[in-house]
Amino acid sequence: MNGLHHSDVEWMAEALVAAKRGFGKVGPNPMVGAVIVKNGECIAVGAHTKFGGPHAEIVALRKAGLAAHGAMMYVTLEPCCHFGKTPPCTDAIIKAGIVKVVGAIQDPNPLVMGRGYNALKKAGIEVVDGVCREQAQALNTSNFKHVVSGLPYVIVKIAQTIDGKIATITGSSQWITGEQSRKFVHQLRASVDAVVVGIGTILADDPLLNVRLVNGPDPMRIIIDSHFRTPPTAKLLSTPAPVLICGIAGQHPARQIALKKAGAEVVELSGTDEHVGLHDVLRHASTIGVHRILVEGGRDVATAFLRARLADELIVAIAPKLIGSDGRDGFGTLGVVSIEQAIEFDHTVIERFGNDVHLRLQVKQ
Repeated sequence: MNGLHHSDVEWMAEALVAAKRGFGKVGPNPMVGAVIVKNGECIAVGAHTKFGGPHAEIVALRKAGLAAHGAMMYVTLEPCCHFGKTPPCTDAIIKAGIVKVVGAIQDPNPLVMGRGYNALKKAGIEVVDGVCREQAQALNTSNFKHVVSGLPYVIVKIAQTIDGKIATITGSSQWITGEQSRKFVHQLRASVDAVVVGIGTILADDPLLNVRLVNGPDPMRIIIDSHFRTPPTAKLLSTPAPVLICGIAGQHPARQIALKKAGAEVVELSGTDEHVGLHDVLRHASTIGVHRILVEGGRDVATAFLRARLADELIVAIAPKLIGSDGRDGFGTLGVVSIEQAIEFDHTVIERFGNDVHLRLQVKQ
């Protein structure tokens, strides 16, 4: 454990559990947990559970009260040292008389980036960083990606047979995977800000793309539709969650007007004659508060995000079925001509959902 006391890891594990209380509630802020320990005993636990609300450190300090004086704090992310929607956490930690802060990971936000730790050190507080770093990184991967690049975190999800087919030769694809896999997809939808599909999926399946099988908020729906072919009668336009249709600027103004009347927000972006620019889609999504995206279909859109190296994570749901060589492949051309150019992945997680197996893969950057 790199010389760490086992108790440090245990207390940080408690802070990580607390941080997860903010799941789906604090975006675009990171999920953060804090534990205050004195004389080997936990005296307070805090979590950031509402965007704009008190940070985890403040929640824990309020619970601890005067007992925080002389105590240690375990926190999953470097405490902030700037005024945002709330005052700096470093000031409160210093004022409370905390003598040691154990952190999991430095905050990549340019407003912090080590300044929080330095402020604590200048006040005479002992600082240790890097306890359970990987777990803390995984907890806020999407937030860190947005802070560093300004782009949303992109998850590409695809369901296929064991021979890599997403549909039969006739296009039949419902349902390749089982009920538990479909429920998992709805959980994914509830955990992201937006779901992205291509016009092919809209025309072929007329999906709702909302959350029905689990409790949770419906995401925004973003349709990659270069020539604005989405029918104004599409089912998803009759649902409350917003729908963005992204196409090439100047294309088919009459279609755009009809879609606006049907309740869609039409976004004109740059692109080639046939394809809207995916970078522009992500940049626009970021400007309206979308920090976590699920690319759900179809094959061409999923392939395009992977080919453009815009995907951060790939989830492949594999059903124990065979279609054969005349079925439709799950992925299109990625421009790979040598094995060195192949897209590689880190941190493979394998999970079972009923009879299906899911591979959850981080794209190697």
